[in-house]
Amino acid sequence: MSLFKAREWWSTILGEKEEFDQGCLCVADVDNSGSGQDKVIVGSYKGYLRIFNPHPVKPGDEVQPEDLLLEVQLREPILQVEVGKFVSGTEGLHLAVLHCRKLCVYAVSGTQGNVEHGNQYQIKLMYEHNLQRTAFNMTYGPFGGVKGRDLICIQSMDGMLMLFEQESYAFGRFLPGFLLPGPLAYSSRTDSFITVSSCQQVESYKYQVLAFATDADERQDTEQRKLSSGKRLAVDWVLNIGEQALDICVVSFNQGVSSVFVLGERNFFCLKDNGQIRFMKKLDYSPSCFIPYCSVQEGSINTLIASHIKMLNVYQDVTLKWATQLPCIPVSVKVANFQDLKGVIVTLSDDGHLQCSYLGTDPSLFQAPKVDSREINYEEMNAEMKELQKIIREATKTQDILPESEKQRDVTVTAEVSPHLDEESQAIDSEVKAGAVPSITVKITIQSRVTAQKPNLAVCVQAPLAVTCDQFVFGDLEPDSSETVVLSVFLKENCSPSELEGTCLVSYNIPTGIPKVTQCNFSLPLKLVCFPAQPSKAANHKLTIDTNKPPISFVTIFPDFVDPSEGDQANALGFQFLTGSKTTLLASKTSQRYRIQSDQLEDLWLVTKELIQRLQEHFKKQNCKDFACSFSGSIPLQEYFELIDRHFELRLNAEKYQELLSERAVQFRAIERRLLTRFKDKTPAPLQHLDTLLEGTYREVIALADAAEENQANMFQAFAKLKSATHLVIMLISLWQKLSTDQTAILEATLLPLAEDTQELGWEETVDAAVSYLLRTCLSKSSKEQALTPSSQLSMPKDTSRLKKNITLFCDRLAKGGCLSLSTDSATQQAAVMPGGCATIPESDLEERTIIPGSTAMFASHGQTTRQKSKP
Repeated sequence: MSLFKAREWWSTILGEKEEFDQGCLCVADVDNSGSGQDKVIVGSYKGYLRIFNPHPVKPGDEVQPEDLLLEVQLREPILQVEVGKFVSGTEGLHLAVLHCRKLCVYAVSGTQGNVEHGNQYQIKLMYEHNLQRTAFNMTYGPFGGVKGRDLICIQSMDGMLMLFEQESYAFGRFLPGFLLPGPLAYSSRTDSFITVSSCQQVESYKYQVLAFATDADERQDTEQRKLSSGKRLAVDWVLNIGEQALDICVVSFNQGVSSVFVLGERNFFCLKDNGQIRFMKKLDYSPSCFIPYCSVQEGSINTLIASHIKMLNVYQDVTLKWATQLPCIPVSVKVANFQDLKGVIVTLSDDGHLQCSYLGTDPSLFQAPKVDSREINYEEMNAEMKELQKIIREATKTQDILPESEKQRDVTVTAEVSPHLDEESQAIDSEVKAGAVPSITVKITIQSRVTAQKPNLAVCVQAPLAVTCDQFVFGDLEPDSSETVVLSVFLKENCSPSELEGTCLVSYNIPTGIPKVTQCNFSLPLKLVCFPAQPSKAANHKLTIDTNKPPISFVTIFPDFVDPSEGDQANALGFQFLTGSKTTLLASKTSQRYRIQSDQLEDLWLVTKELIQRLQEHFKKQNCKDFACSFSGSIPLQEYFELIDRHFELRLNAEKYQELLSERAVQFRAIERRLLTRFKDKTPAPLQHLDTLLEGTYREVIALADAAEENQANMFQAFAKLKSATHLVIMLISLWQKLSTDQTAILEATLLPLAEDTQELGWEETVDAAVSYLLRTCLSKSSKEQALTPSSQLSMPKDTSRLKKNITLFCDRLAKGGCLSLSTDSATQQAAVMPGGCATIPESDLEERTIIPGSTAMFASHGQTTRQKSKP
């Protein structure tokens, strides 16, 4: 039991599944009884109006039936209830009820009963106003300094203030720069309305300025209102509070000056009449509602602020004086006087929990029981401690960051790719210009050993490949149950993919609420993106892969691309890609070599990868464990650099188009402002060809946007080609240097760090940083290079000369015996063992073969680039 809970004096639950908000609670002597005892008026969004007169016999007693004075169904949602002098000819209090499209004013009266049924209360409709606009909230007061009566101001959802002089409609004014409605209050001291706009500014408007401004009802269109004659509605003062306000309250007590209180989402403000800040309080919680009330100390004001953590805080100016716990989160709080008890706190929650409480403390009668004393067995504790320390030592031996995989997963996902293409293609909106774009079916099965809640399946393939459906949502999976989905994969963009792999990922929750993820990968066949064609003898780019086994007939390793009628004589095979390019695969009859050739460098990648994979699978089935592939030719760096330059050129074009679009957009807006100024002038003036200039600028913007979009498509295709060529270079370097799996992974992370290329983080600067890091660490020649500090941030370079130089130097260091490693210790040891950081190549080697394997550049014995290799 908490000592600082709000002590319940009276409470009740209103209705069933009803909703309430900030304006649904009001406290006043609505029936004009003259006793000074307040009544609680509550309206709900279901249209129920209830009036309570709380008076418990004893604290903690249940609500008595006579506490509910009146309950009536008004058939329309009640947005706000207020009590004031709203009827002409009398200064009695009446009840104003605001609906979405109607304002009703009622008289609440009671008739003394002569029998045991008690007093009878009823409401009488005095007048109503049908609203032309949807209402948001309202405020009331003696607008214009009238005495003995209250006028009503209603704010609509579209920013119009509608003022009513009791039974008659006065006028309506639109707030300038309006976007969304905010809280509204009236200050009788300054005769002004105070609200918070969507610009997060507290704004004050004088009633006299509203009255003499242009009448909003006479203008139908917003632009006509702006251009119309008459006084413009001007704001009296503005204060930027930097956040949206929850509520505004204007108070003026005898011992203090008039103050405007604004409750923000994170701060609490107290303002003077002229908008200056008297004080502010930064809140470390999220408030829900507040109300200021009179303080016993002269010159200060107390404020009740309720929070979303069910706390009610009492502040004296900015000092926290008391904090108490509430049973629910209030949306409205009031201070009322009941019988002889003054200062009762009335709170209302959004689900209808109405409570009257007071601040106080009740002593807790709970006493903690005594703990049974037990004798400690130190020998058992020492043995248990040693066992635990042994377990900790065993657990800390492993340095793995990721947890070990489960022996048997709760949910498993498998993907099965059909061995044949779809008879009827499922390709959707493919941009490939080929006559028929094939597709292939992938069957995905999800099996669950336990209850899997809300499993979500995501299927990902890298562009330009696409799937017919990539998201699947299932119901809860019961233990030992499964779900199966079928989808198709096809080539969507008009360029060859760099990878023929896909990923299936399933996310789900187990019954304990822990989220989990499981995934699997699947490989797509080469025939999805190409089909057999006649071999081509001439080609611009050629690669030769050496093996240590005799060549295998293409009928054996490529049965899906070779006609079986050709027999074992088929030593040439053509691959026609859907994008139009062609690649030829040749097998030597006299040596253990395979040649891949094509007119485009990037088209060599998929065929080369497929060849090596199928050769490895073939010899694995033959139980041959010593099969190996190697590459001894020159790595096509110059052709690779051309693809880099093409991609970088398109990136520069994209940046240029963006700058031009920004300039034309600024010009377009400037011309628009000039035109609007001309149109607003009361005296017509010639346009001076501004309309022609506007049309020309518009056409330029559209043309630049089309060019930027076309450049973006070209850049996507260039990046796809660059990724394919990079995969090829990585494979050739790994075959040339016989890299291990870990070293190949480092090489892939260095040259292919990005799955997607953007203007903010591009491929060139990322690869340059990665290659520079390896040149400074594991491939460094001296300690001076290790001491170089890299750039603090990545930015788009001016050109690609530095990148190409670093890649050439990277291949040079690998050729001289450099070892790829991310460990700093191995880099230090390597620099200490090998003078210069890398072992030198013997002079005899340079004399016999002037071209270093894996590079198209000639290097002298000092490791410096001298000249490029000339083509024969």
